[in-house]
Amino acid sequence: MFKPILPLFLLCAPLVLRAADDSKLGADSMPQEGVPRGRIEHFAFANSTNFVGTQRDCWLYIPAQYDGTRPAALMVFQDGHAYVGTNGEMRAPIVLDNLIHRGEMPVTIGLFINPGHRGDGAPKADGWGDRNNRSVEYDSLGNAYARFLIDELIPHITKTYELNLSNDPNLHAICGMSSGGICAFTAGWERPGYFRKILSHIGSFTNIRGGHVYPALIRKTERKPLRIFLQDGANDLNNRAGDWPLANQQMASALRFSGYDYRFEFGDGAHNGKHGGVILPESLRWLWRAESPSPAPLTKFNLGGDEALSKILPNEGGWEMIGQGYGFTDAACSDAEGNFYFSDLPKGVLYRVGLDGKVSPWLSSGLKISGMKFGQDGRLYAATQGTLGGPKDEKKRIVAIDPASKQITDIATDVQPNDLIVSKAGWIYFTDTGAGQVIRVATSAKATDRPRVAVGGINKPNGISLSADQQSLIVSEYGGTNVWAYAVAADGGLQWGERYMELRTPVGRRDSGGDGMTTDSQSRYYVTSHAGIQMFDSTGRMGGVISKPSDKACVSVGFGGPSLEWLYACASDKVWRRKTLAKGAIFVGR
Repeated sequence: MFKPILPLFLLCAPLVLRAADDSKLGADSMPQEGVPRGRIEHFAFANSTNFVGTQRDCWLYIPAQYDGTRPAALMVFQDGHAYVGTNGEMRAPIVLDNLIHRGEMPVTIGLFINPGHRGDGAPKADGWGDRNNRSVEYDSLGNAYARFLIDELIPHITKTYELNLSNDPNLHAICGMSSGGICAFTAGWERPGYFRKILSHIGSFTNIRGGHVYPALIRKTERKPLRIFLQDGANDLNNRAGDWPLANQQMASALRFSGYDYRFEFGDGAHNGKHGGVILPESLRWLWRAESPSPAPLTKFNLGGDEALSKILPNEGGWEMIGQGYGFTDAACSDAEGNFYFSDLPKGVLYRVGLDGKVSPWLSSGLKISGMKFGQDGRLYAATQGTLGGPKDEKKRIVAIDPASKQITDIATDVQPNDLIVSKAGWIYFTDTGAGQVIRVATSAKATDRPRVAVGGINKPNGISLSADQQSLIVSEYGGTNVWAYAVAADGGLQWGERYMELRTPVGRRDSGGDGMTTDSQSRYYVTSHAGIQMFDSTGRMGGVISKPSDKACVSVGFGGPSLEWLYACASDKVWRRKTLAKGAIFVGR
């Protein structure tokens, strides 16, 4: 019944395959004697704030075994009319009846949703027709449709039908065909904290509204906790938007490369639900099987210069929170031994994370610090945003803190610093975000008034770092999409500036939010941004995006720990860390 995954080059040759479209539905898609049937409730929904002015038909499947005493799993079906019927290609309610009865999937509420339609002339509920908001909702990248489901429609059915739905994301699945297939993937991709299981039939991973980028995104994004089932056929569409069979094979290849728990069934069917309907019972059994470890990423084809995330992140493990309850954390850095430091900026307190991972206050000076680094002389240099309780017009400054005496010395005054880096040669480079400049001043300076501008013309420069050999200075744009690189001259000056890296931006945003950054021993750069922590190799090529530790903004990162193998992250009111396969660059006395 099923066909193996074909190598991409075979799609160029004639194919002689048994027609998947001629396959017949099996017993699991037919009503069975002794199997209790769930009930179907039809309702309309027209109160969306994400898709204002739309109306849509929906159906709710409630299994016979559901009595509300225990939380039920949830599965959402796009193009609901194509799945909810009991005499069509999919017959999902019958399949759910049979599998739930036999314990092959949990007691699951099914939510079948038609795409939205604006204005008059909506097609009948049980047919395809032209629902004029379908492409916007289904083919668009970004989190708009996921927000519609999670924030609007699912709360609506939970309240209206008094449902007891599980909060476990591993018990939330989403499904669709064609544009509904890519829609299901997008919802899980954007909100893996809610949807963890994805089923795509003849998914439109093509350039209708930019969905062709997913294979590339998958390869260069930290693996998400998703389980994915793909189905397609060799006779699927090939038109101006792209090649559906090729696109689905590219998706499967990318999922394999990144170590996802996935399955791809490839037959010779066309752009319809026949093959998907035949294998729907097996698809659901596979999707709802017991949880298991994800496979290892594919690494054997990595070339010497490739900097895939598999070189940075262990196969298992992730972020662990080491501190919380702060006002706003920033200014990540480490000393020569690997002790990690950060600032609670609005409260004017500096904290130290020892080599044992324990957090303790280190300096309660009232300095509101937005960036800091240790220098070769052992002092801690900091960019301040004033002093807690000081006058509102208090000038910002660059200061040096003696770790032993905690004495604070002014280095530069009448400045507008954001973040900074300190070179072994004794230069402090700091970003002036408002002026679009990088300023430099010597560590030996004392209360220098308005130090000299090193470079300008950067779109809201923010994070700043050096290459491991200190021959290049790297600066991120908060207001743009670039990371700039400058050669460091013998006298500490900067030259030959160029846009060296391009930051990924989330859908719907023009700015990357490029913020704090750090460097590892291989001159790989880690830049915090709206999209996550973006990693680039020494030549400026993106290696991938590491997930943020939480939904809150992650503004500063740095390596620490005994061997500088821990990546620490400051994210709003919390501080996190995770073990890596990399080691931080050594900028101070080692």
